[in-house]
Amino acid sequence: MTRTACGIDFGTSNSTVGLADSTAARLIALEGEAVTLPSAVFWDADGGKPLFGRAAIAAYMEGEDGRLLRALKSTLGSGLIHDRTRVGSRAVSFREVLARFMAHLRARAVAAGAGSRVVLGRPVHFVDDDPQADAAAEATLGEIAREVGFDEVSFQYEPIAAALDYETSVPAEELVLIVDIGGGTSDFSIVRVGPDRRSATDRAADILANDGIRVGGTDFDRLFSLAEVMPDLGYLAPTKGGQGTMPRHYYLDLATWHRINAVYTDRTMADIKALRHDIDQPEKLDRMIHVLAQRQGHALAMAVEGAKIALSEADAVRMTLRPITGGANPMATRAGLDSALGAPVARIRDRIGLVLAMAGVTADRIGTVFMTGGSSGLPLLRAQVQAALPGVRVATGDMLGSVGTGLALEARRRFG
Repeated sequence: MTRTACGIDFGTSNSTVGLADSTAARLIALEGEAVTLPSAVFWDADGGKPLFGRAAIAAYMEGEDGRLLRALKSTLGSGLIHDRTRVGSRAVSFREVLARFMAHLRARAVAAGAGSRVVLGRPVHFVDDDPQADAAAEATLGEIAREVGFDEVSFQYEPIAAALDYETSVPAEELVLIVDIGGGTSDFSIVRVGPDRRSATDRAADILANDGIRVGGTDFDRLFSLAEVMPDLGYLAPTKGGQGTMPRHYYLDLATWHRINAVYTDRTMADIKALRHDIDQPEKLDRMIHVLAQRQGHALAMAVEGAKIALSEADAVRMTLRPITGGANPMATRAGLDSALGAPVARIRDRIGLVLAMAGVTADRIGTVFMTGGSSGLPLLRAQVQAALPGVRVATGDMLGSVGTGLALEARRRFG
């Protein structure tokens, strides 16, 4: 049996694996018939074999005793990668969690016919303005890939991979701006694509500019949660008759996917209970105590994420939070979401202008804006992208699959 090189898009929120033959690329099924796998791992309290993806989330939501971890990619390039978290009677490092997840992806790839060579996707910057940390993040991910059985490991920027996927459908040469809004980063590339360029072995001259920032869907979730949900748990609430406010760090951790488990400590619970005597509205801390005692942080984050997604289509949605917090079921609005996301979306628009300047082209030279990534459907974001490039066609591909498909095409080019 001939083994094929593969491409792996290990994402902050979702992951895909792609294979390519001589004619086309395809994503393989990773969980049932689904070609996407949520980047989630669940260990039960006994420390047995972990569950992955939807099965991991389901185990947590069904109340099984254990530990859920999400947004694993966000630990790369930070000191958190070496931190340990308690799983049953033992502690595991986040690096080990990443390795378990990568080994699971490799097993699915091998079952589908992949060999030991892989092209891994990576953001333009794992870490903003820190080349050393960025290099360390790539090195760690490469080490993990080799540890789980890949002999040859190379990398491609995620927006370039998305451009390769988009190129398979273009009828004529053009400049395309790739806007890839992932779970942890937003990446941008201006690439010359066309049917006559697909077979070229060296595409370096076709990449006019490439940049990114560490802002993505999990940041949107955090900001939305802090604006709409955390105040009902005591965030920024006055204490001691208005002389102070509640400490912020508990809420920042609870609203940040990869930090949620950090609040499940006896020390945090003791601190919150002590602060209950100082807060002007103690019922808010009662809800916070309920969330911590029942370890409902991930359920709360999922409710926030669900509302964010729903507001891409609706002007308002009712959030079901009573079972999670013991409080009310608030109404969330698109206007509230837009207000919460104003600053990071402005950063994205500014970075698009910078990428155009880096490429030495004006907006009217761009033939198409190709948007991909799980958060690329947010109305405010799309409106700002359109405002930055007035009159330019905006196309949307497979929001969760374009990068994985492009990485498979790149693996075919590099490895055959």
